[in-house]
Parts: sequence; C-alpha cells; structure tokens
Amino acid sequence: MAGETLIDELFKPKGMAEERDICTFKKDQKASFPTLSCNEQKVSHIKHTRSICPECMKEIDAEVFVEDGKVFIEKSCSEHGTFKDIYWSDAELYEKFDQYHELGIGTSNPMTQDMSPLLGCGLCPNHKTGTILANIDITNRCNLNCPVCFANAKTSGYIYEPTIEQIRNMLLLLKNERPVPCYAVQFSGGEPTVRNNLPEIIAMARDLGFVQIQIATNGVRLAKSIEFARKLREAGLHTVYLSFDGIGEEPYQIMRGFDAFPMKQNAIKNCRQAGLTSVTLVPTLAKGVNDHQVGDIIKFASERLDVVKGINFQPVAFTGRIDQAERENKRITIPDLMILVEEQTDGQICRDDWYPIPSVVPISRFVSAIRNKSVPEFTIHPHCGTATYAFKEGNQLIPITRFVDVEGLFEFFDEVTPQIKDTRSRIRKVGLISKALSRIPSFIDQKNAPKSIDITKLMIDFFKKGTSESMKSFHRNSLFLGAMHFQDPYNLDIERVQRCGIHYATPDGRIIPFCSYNTMHRQDVEERFSKPYTEKYRCNA
Repeated sequence: MAGETLIDELFKPKGMAEERDICTFKKDQKASFPTLSCNEQKVSHIKHTRSICPECMKEIDAEVFVEDGKVFIEKSCSEHGTFKDIYWSDAELYEKFDQYHELGIGTSNPMTQDMSPLLGCGLCPNHKTGTILANIDITNRCNLNCPVCFANAKTSGYIYEPTIEQIRNMLLLLKNERPVPCYAVQFSGGEPTVRNNLPEIIAMARDLGFVQIQIATNGVRLAKSIEFARKLREAGLHTVYLSFDGIGEEPYQIMRGFDAFPMKQNAIKNCRQAGLTSVTLVPTLAKGVNDHQVGDIIKFASERLDVVKGINFQPVAFTGRIDQAERENKRITIPDLMILVEEQTDGQICRDDWYPIPSVVPISRFVSAIRNKSVPEFTIHPHCGTATYAFKEGNQLIPITRFVDVEGLFEFFDEVTPQIKDTRSRIRKVGLISKALSRIPSFIDQKNAPKSIDITKLMIDFFKKGTSESMKSFHRNSLFLGAMHFQDPYNLDIERVQRCGIHYATPDGRIIPFCSYNTMHRQDVEERFSKPYTEKYRCNA
C-alpha cells in the first residue's frame, strides 16, 4: 500500500538529525541496536517455525537461523529433500526490525474454525491481523503476457471472472469483518481494466463505504484512453497501482517481453489529465534485471509528485518451480533494497530511514482512543514490509526521519493512549487530548524540516479533524517509499502468514492471506469458479 492510504505515517527515526552527514551519524549509532553476534558465531539459531515443501506443498518444520551475517530458512521434506533459502540478507537489520512485533487481535468473526493457517482455511482464530488491504481478482484475463505474472487466462485454459453479485458479496464479507471492518480494497487480476464494467465495480465499492479503492494495473488501457481514466475517477477510484519496472527499454524486455516504458509514461500523463492524481509505482525487483535502477525510479517519481505519490518495491517471489542457483541469482530481500536505495541516492535516503510497518501501531491506537472508534492496526509481521517518507526540497530528498522524532512521538502515544482510552470523564478526556496534541511540536525539528510544508500544523490537523485535506497537503510534496516482500514456497514462514494484513476475498466466502493464496489456493479457487477459455475472451494489448 502506498499513496493516500488509511494511515500514512509509515516512518520512524533514530532521533533528531545533526549537522554532520546523517548516514555516517546513523551508522555510528548501530551499536545501540541488539545484534546477533554474527561475527562471533557462524551459525546462530533464531526460531523454529512451519513452512511448506515447494514440491508437494505439504506443511513441514523449518528453522530460521543466522549464517555469515545473513538470515536463512531451511526445511526438509521426507519425500523431496532439503531446501534452503535466504530469509533476510542482513542479520543486524533483521534484529532491528524484530523489535517491532505487535500482536493484533485478528477477527472476532473468523471465516472458519479450521486452525490450519495454510491448508484450506480462510481467516481463522490463528490469524492475528484483520484485513488492512483486500484484494479482489475480478478477472484472470490480461492484455499482456508477462513472465512474472501470477495469473494468465490463456495459459491456464479457463476464464475466472466473478459476477457483479459475487463481487458484491465479497465486498460485504470484508465490510462485515469485526471488530474492525476492511476499509481498503484493490481490484486486481489478471488485468482489471479489461473488464468494461470496472467503473461499475468501483462505484459499488464506493457506495458500500470503502474509503480507499485502488486498481493494480499494467497501465495499457489508461495509456490509450484519458476518457477511461476519467470514468474510473468519477466512479470513485483513489489510487492507480501501476506496475513499473524501471527506466528505459531494458528491464521491460526482460520482465514484460517488450519495451513498455513509453506506455507507462503515457499512462501517468493520462492519469494526470484525468484527475487521477494518486499513482503508486510498483517495481518487481530482481537481481541483475532492474536492481541497478532503484535510484533512477525514485528520481523519476520525485520529478512527478503532482501525480506520483509513492513507490512500492516488490522483490520478486518465485511462485513456480525454480532451482536454487537461479533463486540465488535473482533473489533480493528488503535489506538489499534498503542498501541499494542508500547507494543509488548518494546517501539522501539511508538504510536506517526505513522501519517496519508495525512501528506505526501507536498511531492507530492513539487515533482510536481520541475518536472512540476502532481503526485498522498495522500489526503485520515486522519482516514483511518497510516504509519511509521523503520530502522534495529543491533537488534534494529529505526523509521524514531527519526532522521528526517519531520514535519519541510514538513512545509518547504509547504513554498517553491508555489514559485517554480509560478515562470515563468526557471533560477529562478532552483535556488529556488537548494536552497530548500540544506536545506534538516538541517532537518536530523545524530547523531541519522542509520549508515547503508546515509539518506541525498538518500533524495537529490530522489528529484533531482527521480531514482528507490535511493528508492531501502532506502528500503534495512528499514521496511514499515502501517495500513488501511477498513469500513463495521456498521462503514461506507460517508466522508471517498468521500476521498478514493483505488478504484475498474469494467467491466461496473465504478471506485468505496474500502469500498463502498465491502459493497454494489460487489455482483451486479459480478453477472452481471458471469457464473454459475461448478466443472470444482474447485481450489485445
């Protein structure tokens, strides 16, 4: 998730910036983090977990451990042998992120009582996080034929295309989650824009009360038609989640089979003209393919902040069979990305400017307390994703961690939230909220803040009023940078599945975590609700 989403403060600093080089400063502070003593011990056990065999998909035991400064996962199947894969490429960063485990409450009305999180269940009592972002695949047709895609109708030989009524039922299923309903939905596929009734589907989600509606698209149809883009905006679309693998021809030839870069540029231009001014670029990253263009992608986005609001890097997941040598050649992890960004932005954005998604949970709990309303809590596994914000100031990008002491702010929220939540006196509650908001400026270093934004006013307005206008102002000159590393059969960890917050809704009444759906359930669901493919369903790019 990126752009103007439900709770947009996905950031967390090491403290206030000093005048000397910030990257040097942060590296000097690394001793303050607990480490795994990787240099003292070649192999160090972290945990036992459960995973699956990449060949037969049976649940098996797995071990996560440190070796030579990296974190690996290893498992053995009695029938198919041992599999070892990289889990995180930097053990110190693993340990740093591991401090941010937040236990969610899951759903009070689970889809099933089946306590097997991988084999056959939707959300069950073992799942600890509700649906933060829901995916609904509305087709498996596509107007492209990309080698890295999850779904392809022509190759599979069948058409999966839920009816309007089935989609409505899936939306209602999400809205009926308790204690917190799902507020954000993404229509995906296949390629969702090949359905001519996509505006009707988006309008239906809007009318049912979803506050964040987005599509995951290759951009082909948006590039061809401003009018179609305008129809989507008028129907209620908020964000275009645009696959975007790099700058120039080379990465697209490898990832998509043709030079798609001009088409991507035209899609962004048409979104701008149609008033769809929240585009998130989504690069699928693979070593040796486009990892050398991370900095160029950030630069490209930062030059188009009027329409491009974020980048969500997605390290490639190997959902099909692939041998170990090829996985090692192509595998890229979140720490790899963080280091690439630091190197390719000349230190403007450092590895320590990134923090795990659950670090923002204190914001959700504070907002819930002051508004007397349950809001989504980003209690996903800390090793699933990371994010930061960077503000454009001239030709420079300034991460939010350089002028906001978010660590101190979050600690303060943790202290005051129970007091606000537990008080029964309305007058006392108002006083506590007012006092809490008055402390916010003390966590902001105005001297190092961008001159283009009054961050103090924006933050206070957000907590006081919760207005969308305050968030629009926040995004006007900022760029969301995020990464989600989805799992595949080789690196799957059941603990991450149990804390997943990105789920698929399916026509059979289930809500299934993203990674288990794409590794185990997709084919079964699509086949059960499909019809044979014929040439009349063919999509032309």
